[in-house]
Amino acid sequence: MRVEELDYKLPSVLIAQRPLSERDASRMLLLDRQAGLWGDHQFRELPELLRGDELLVFNNARVLPARLFGRRLGVHSQRPSRKTKRENLTGTVEVLLTRAFGEDCWETLVRPGRKMHVGERVLFGNGELEGEILSRGELGLRKFRFRSSNELSIEANIEKLGHVPLPPYIDRPDEESDRERYQTIYASRPGAVAAPTAGLHFTPKILERIRQRGCETCEVTLNVGLGTFQPVHTEMLEEHKIHSESYEISGEAAERILRAKREKRPVLSVGTTVVRTLEDAAARSANTRSGGLLRSGHGEAQLFIVPGYKFQIVDMLLTNFHLPKSTLLALVASFAGKEKILAAYAHAVEARYRFYSYGDCILIR
Repeated sequence: MRVEELDYKLPSVLIAQRPLSERDASRMLLLDRQAGLWGDHQFRELPELLRGDELLVFNNARVLPARLFGRRLGVHSQRPSRKTKRENLTGTVEVLLTRAFGEDCWETLVRPGRKMHVGERVLFGNGELEGEILSRGELGLRKFRFRSSNELSIEANIEKLGHVPLPPYIDRPDEESDRERYQTIYASRPGAVAAPTAGLHFTPKILERIRQRGCETCEVTLNVGLGTFQPVHTEMLEEHKIHSESYEISGEAAERILRAKREKRPVLSVGTTVVRTLEDAAARSANTRSGGLLRSGHGEAQLFIVPGYKFQIVDMLLTNFHLPKSTLLALVASFAGKEKILAAYAHAVEARYRFYSYGDCILIR
């Protein structure tokens, strides 16, 4: 498929720059993917729009304040190169954490990073956290090793010094309120660098009403990483190389999902990150020839869902609106049908829905 086929026009005024005052006050477009029909609703109507026997699957990943601002210290060596000596090593740099490797190493994006070499160090805050570049990768990636110089852990210093990694289409600095609002109410597993935004609409009251309807819930974890920020640069969608993201499905969650499938109850994925987790796990289970539909445990989601994909687990999808020509729009188009989802998006634009992370949502069934 040509990437251009996933394009649509969006006035910039419809890109939500801040959340609504109440989480569940957002609008929700309901799309029937079989009939291709849609209707306008409020998110607060979600419990009544469910059959009452669905299994809702949430991503409980917690967003780290993954944007760090530091100053360059130079190369960790007694004999830095002449090239390094000539460079201005006192400049400010921005380090975006994208993927953890153990407790002290992270894959990062550095800006400006073109002249930052292996061995160079960056100091954060008043020196309580220091990073050293271990290697350079593709697309400007750097691998950093961090160390703390105070009594706090590396993670605690990142929490203290970091900024909320708001997406680039939110044209403002992060604010203290973003630490709470760019986080789902059930976030419990730190490690993500972007929020699973479909979950931002839920409140304790909405969750209680859903359970009172007879629905079941469970949680998985996918640490949203670089793939969320990476645009598609290829002409053909299938040629794009998507980044992997780590996930975990507990034994309890796997059993609830398998029971719902056996009982032919709909599995409602709250967000595209849950879709990627469940469908990648199903693909891996099929490849092992174990006979099971899905297995618990850890994995690396490498599945790139494009139109033509046959879904194994997910029956319904609640998600926010996604960027044109993006991998997430490709996933949603795969689930709903390209023509149907683009028609629904066109209606959402005309009806002045709010788009993207802090915007409104769409329920596809």
